[in-house]
Amino acid sequence: MESPPITTAPTEVQLIEEGEEFRTLRSSFRSFAFPVTIGFVLWYLLYVLLSSYAPGLMGTKVAGHVNVALVLGLLQFVTTFAIAAWYARYADRRLDPPAAAIREAQGAVVHAPREAAE
Repeated sequence: MESPPITTAPTEVQLIEEGEEFRTLRSSFRSFAFPVTIGFVLWYLLYVLLSSYAPGLMGTKVAGHVNVALVLGLLQFVTTFAIAAWYARYADRRLDPPAAAIREAQGAVVHAPREAAE
């Protein structure tokens, strides 16, 4: 004897995920995160490949004992912090307000990390 299929009502989370506001928010995040991540990974791979296959170029002195490899290595740190600051600003302007609106519309008691810390 076969049992009837079990049907369940969508959960609150599923309803939020299917909403247009959430899809727009997710799209905004992805339109920032994916290109920036790809760009940074390519920049890092360029550094690694130059270190492996162009040691003459990387060993070129720029000033004193500072060579191209050191400059590019330090620029990796600079770009990491710049991207983090850029994302924080982007999130404050483009992601946090719609996320707060979604939480408010759903009557969620979950707070954004900054709100919870205050």
